[in-house]
Amino acid sequence: MIGRLNHVAIAVADLDKAAAMYRDTLGAVVSAPIAQPAHGVTVVFVELPNTKIELLAPLGAASPIARFLERNPDGGMHHVCYEVDDILSARDRLTAAGARVLGDGEPKTGAHGKPVLFLHPKDFHGTLVEIEQV
Repeated sequence: MIGRLNHVAIAVADLDKAAAMYRDTLGAVVSAPIAQPAHGVTVVFVELPNTKIELLAPLGAASPIARFLERNPDGGMHHVCYEVDDILSARDRLTAAGARVLGDGEPKTGAHGKPVLFLHPKDFHGTLVEIEQV
């Protein structure tokens, strides 16, 4: 059901500093910041030959990333994102197998402009999983 790894997301307190580290120290191509008000985050994508790293920073006090950073002030891995061909079919198969979809269960538009859903980390050994339709 799942396809390739789309990205690994890392929560950071200072997006500019984190982007500079990847760009200037590691020599990576880093996108411009993209505000995602519906998700309460601002993101940049670090382009790698085989996938991406998504750096997430809070956008507003109610951001889920702000809460994550309260518990993890140094930041850290937030989620992994896998591609799926049909997000509604994937959602239905996952929920039938007992996985919990966060939110209202309906896909939202993600940072790539494609439908996404998040799956409860307790169902995936402590890892928040995002699925994104390709």
